[in-house]
Amino acid sequence: MEGITLERAIELLTDNAPKIFDAEEIPLIESVGRVAARNYFATFDNPPFNRSPLDGYALKSSDTPGKFKVVGEECAGDFFSGEIHSGEALRIMTGAAMPAGSDCVIRQEDVEVDGENIFVSRKLRHHENFCFAGEDIKSGALLVEENSKLTAAHAAVLASQGVARVEVYRRPRIAIASTGDELLQPGEKLSAGKIYNSNIYLLAARLIELGFAPKIFYSLPDDVDACADKIFSLRAEIDLLITTGGVSVGKKDIMHDVVKKIGEKIFWRVLMKPGAPVLGWKSEKFLGVALSGNPFAAYATFELLVRPVLAKLSRRSEILCGRGRGVLANDFPKKSFGRRFIRARFDGEKIFLPSRHESGSLYSAVGCNCLVDIPAGSNELSAGAEVEIILL
Repeated sequence: MEGITLERAIELLTDNAPKIFDAEEIPLIESVGRVAARNYFATFDNPPFNRSPLDGYALKSSDTPGKFKVVGEECAGDFFSGEIHSGEALRIMTGAAMPAGSDCVIRQEDVEVDGENIFVSRKLRHHENFCFAGEDIKSGALLVEENSKLTAAHAAVLASQGVARVEVYRRPRIAIASTGDELLQPGEKLSAGKIYNSNIYLLAARLIELGFAPKIFYSLPDDVDACADKIFSLRAEIDLLITTGGVSVGKKDIMHDVVKKIGEKIFWRVLMKPGAPVLGWKSEKFLGVALSGNPFAAYATFELLVRPVLAKLSRRSEILCGRGRGVLANDFPKKSFGRRFIRARFDGEKIFLPSRHESGSLYSAVGCNCLVDIPAGSNELSAGAEVEIILL
């Protein structure tokens, strides 16, 4: 059966992904990792006043060296309302506002104290040990740009401007489910002909690793009408539905008929192995991606096809997989008549292949951090061959 290229499938999915413009205002401390829904500008200089960078004495540099009368003391958070005149000094602590009339600070350990007087033995420069108002942030400066992923540094900068709540785009609403009457949930008793539903845990765990909070529907019924009704009931609650199973040509591959009842097919089948029978579809305001039920096929197609959709929905480009090149450390003794992706571990230079590559095998994916992208028409690959990889 024919299909479309991986690149075309990604293009169609991202083009059909819903655009999320809804914003919400949340406490600043909860904003890290979220995406800013508007620009934030500084409303005042920071620091808002000239200040001392150390513990010492504020005075006039033009009077140094010399003897100074200490006229008071100022800690951070206090404010000295007077003015420093010639021959006077103010004992000052780190972060306190520089008093009027002073233009420098000398460290307290660099002076000689005699009662109410200090002696400065060297010449100080104009603005020595002097922090200027606005030295860190000028009023009007762009602090956070819309569509930026907020970091701890952003949170600190916004806090320094007194911002307590931040407008962010709402999180994408993602639901995941598996089809198959043969599936049991962990904790249930394993019976003849049944298997445990590992795919749903794979998808849920991967989404959580990427920073999402999926809504989990552990299984959908192997009945077209019942499955369609369940999915249709979710239409107002989700932006993306990811399912596994039911997309090939067997008797219980129901997703094709489900889509006919409640949505519109975008494509079926991608020219790749494993996971070729991917079904992309849409219904009203959400996008559906139905992946193969084979565990590694579901894993590979999630990484290759779903992650670009997640990046689009969340405005987070760092979710996209990177690409690189490396050298095989061992052989891959199979011809690839079509484009093939195989799991591997990349150490920055060499690529190590596991011994098993079947799409139904997931254990050999443990420890893997990349997929080797083998072009269609490739012969067996030998150790030492340079290949392209997709970094997960």
